[in-house]
Amino acid sequence: MKVASWETLGAISMVEKPMPTMSPGDVLIRVAASGICGTDLHICKGETPHASNKVTIGHEFAGYVEDIHPETVTLAKVGDLVAIDPNIPCNQCTFCRNKKYHLCPTLRCIGVTCNGGMAKYVAVPSSAIFITHGISPEVASLAEPLSCVVHAVDTGAIKSGDRVLVIGAGPIGLMVTALCATGGAHVTVSELNQMRREKALEFGASVTTDKVDIGGDPIKGFGFDVVFECVGLPTTMEAALGYAKAGGTVVWVGVAKPGVTVPVSPFMVYRHELTIKSTYTNAFGMDRAVKILADNKVNWADLISHTMY
Repeated sequence: MKVASWETLGAISMVEKPMPTMSPGDVLIRVAASGICGTDLHICKGETPHASNKVTIGHEFAGYVEDIHPETVTLAKVGDLVAIDPNIPCNQCTFCRNKKYHLCPTLRCIGVTCNGGMAKYVAVPSSAIFITHGISPEVASLAEPLSCVVHAVDTGAIKSGDRVLVIGAGPIGLMVTALCATGGAHVTVSELNQMRREKALEFGASVTTDKVDIGGDPIKGFGFDVVFECVGLPTTMEAALGYAKAGGTVVWVGVAKPGVTVPVSPFMVYRHELTIKSTYTNAFGMDRAVKILADNKVNWADLISHTMY
């Protein structure tokens, strides 16, 4: 079958690979939709250290259950549309046993360390599938990135009425905006691109801007309760620290390149009593993500810019 594979540095190639075989515990998925993530671009450029060479990419995907191994225990039935959690933990380490499986040091990731969804078929553990209801395969493929955003918004611990700043209105920034806005926060989105600023308003932003001005000293209460940086550039990560009011929280959601550093003033962090957090992939967010997509309080399909067959 034809797959999209990381064969050489700087390129993703269409190559032939054999039909996957199932092991006990697996289900066979006929892929119906697979999204392209920024991580796929990082893999292509060799900027994802744990990615496997010649791996079939695609970790944001959904499809139909084609077959179930006779020794697999699952609630799914052949024909069910399922979203896939690409993270496969060991379930043995200290992180897995303390409900932090996303930090598992031997975590396998479908589409990064083992073959993923940019293929007609893929075999996955039954624990990785989440049955969807009432949504299209394209929207179901958004469950994985949305689950990462669920984790990010949980990490920010926003409350109703909080003033929230989202830096960057790409797909992740728009998802953060939507979850914060539907949770009762007043959301400002900072984005240089006018089209993305307009899209942010559709996803619940109260204010959009291409230049953040908090209006005064954070020590005097100016600034935001929670700042989500969704770009991954050192300049925006540094700037985020200056936009939080004293006692505020900054969540670095964007993925920076390995080796990049950000200058931080320890005195400023101390005096402003800032909390700086980061998020890494998703942590038990897939079930909630699938439910959020099904609730359809936001037109999630608007995140899809292009469809290729």
